Amino acid sequence: MVVKVYGPVYSAATRRVLACLIEKGVDFEIKPINIISGEQHSPDYLKLQPFGFVPVIQDGDLTLFESRAILRYYAEKYASQGAELLGKNLEERAIVEQWLEVEGHNYNLPCYTLVVQILYHPKLGLALDHKAIEEAEEKLGKVLDIYEERLSKSKYLAGDFYSLADLSHLSFTNYLVNNAGKDYMIKNRKHVNAWWEDISNRPAWKKVLELGTDGLF
Repeated sequence: MVVKVYGPVYSAATRRVLACLIEKGVDFEIKPINIISGEQHSPDYLKLQPFGFVPVIQDGDLTLFESRAILRYYAEKYASQGAELLGKNLEERAIVEQWLEVEGHNYNLPCYTLVVQILYHPKLGLALDHKAIEEAEEKLGKVLDIYEERLSKSKYLAGDFYSLADLSHLSFTNYLVNNAGKDYMIKNRKHVNAWWEDISNRPAWKKVLELGTDGLF
């Protein structure tokens, strides 16, 4: 069965889901949603996602939103195929979940702020909030210092295996490094940079990038 993925291919959250589907060898069909024009707030879309965010997946009778919930679902559903993204036992799974939570609560927001301010605001004709950019960079730097320490002891965030915890960082970090001019935040940290070079060169992620950005960036 082909999974329907509703969302623009440039959305960080959509890309997160697509990377997981490709890692797991799951067939999908992208249903583009124009979030610049506000299509995510249309009555039809709100029936799928009442909060008006992307992405949403439809998998047979299942409709599911929130990208990290979708990641967990597919990593569990297809545990026996593709990359092992949850760990091989309860203890490894717990560490994966820990760092996935860290990404969601500590890393995502300052990274999101930088990407939205630097990349999206000019596209929308909005002025940059330089104070917000400065504060977000300071917060993200502190998070990355913790990552540097963690990654000096293990190849990946959850241990010596690639997992959802790493995968979930790909989308915003890619924009941070390749589009927002903040690549030094990664490159200036030896172990973070080695980790980024590793995960960003995975074939599944390269396939996501090949889908393009709809000319947005």
